[in-house]
Amino acid sequence: MNSPSVLPPPLQLVLGEEELLIERAVRAILETARLADASADLTRLKVADLTGPELVEMVSPSLFAEGRVIVLDAAHEATQDIAALVVNYTKSPAEGIVLAVVHNGGGRKAGKDIVAAMKKSGAVVTECAKITKAAEREAFVRNEIRRAGGKTDPRAVAALIDSVGSDLRELAAASAQLVADAAGDVSEEAVRRYHRGRADVSGFAVAEKAVTGDVAGAMEALRWAMQLGVPHVLVADALADAVRTVARVAGAGRADPFKLAGELGMPAWKVKKALAQSRGWKPAGLAAAMRAVADVNADVKGVAADAGYALERAVLRLAEAHRQD
Repeated sequence: MNSPSVLPPPLQLVLGEEELLIERAVRAILETARLADASADLTRLKVADLTGPELVEMVSPSLFAEGRVIVLDAAHEATQDIAALVVNYTKSPAEGIVLAVVHNGGGRKAGKDIVAAMKKSGAVVTECAKITKAAEREAFVRNEIRRAGGKTDPRAVAALIDSVGSDLRELAAASAQLVADAAGDVSEEAVRRYHRGRADVSGFAVAEKAVTGDVAGAMEALRWAMQLGVPHVLVADALADAVRTVARVAGAGRADPFKLAGELGMPAWKVKKALAQSRGWKPAGLAAAMRAVADVNADVKGVAADAGYALERAVLRLAEAHRQD
């Protein structure tokens, strides 16, 4: 049975590249539609796989007026013909149909025309921008913990990211699990307790030793991490994050850590740590280190035949870079 009070807006625009947030947005749109019509059907296709006649048929009103949710993925790849059909449809959406357009915010002019038309027609816009900055990732974790009904503090958030890495799906799952396991109070102690194996030998443990020139310590931590099953990509991400952080802090000079924290958009504790780690690094060495972490990032994502060996070589390259004048 339909319930007019919960009829969802007929036009929905999901804008951005963060996959987890996009999936959540689409799921929320479908769930809202099914509050109005429990039998509402979902059709989801990439725009590039659609022909004009197929799209016209999809958005045509049904004789039986059953609810439908149509999701057009990757609208940034739309051709002029498909874009023109979507733009025309936004002027007079069909009753009972929710059209959700997923667009990464860039791409061809035709795709941008769709975005403009959706906004002009009053579409509900859900922003799903890629999370790339440390502060954004920390905010995401805080929100995930609140979303699950818990509370936390900055040190616990930092410990959780250190333990789990930068993957949003893993961070979301870990946040929810910690809220359940720690009765809602997600402290640094709780994070260390429930993620001890991974926290103590994580990609960040490898990175901390690597950027200070501790080759033996970094290699030992790396081998333990590999033995415990820490994904290669998380170790590579940690190495890259550590080198970038040291480079940014070193480039900013020896200012007050709290002042630098505001200027660089980093927590003060992270700036303090990076200031200590930056001792001994020279500009040429940091440039070489940036090349090394860029190379290993590509290696662990398929370029190298042996990702473990690629990580060991990256640690050695960082140690060599640290010694450069």
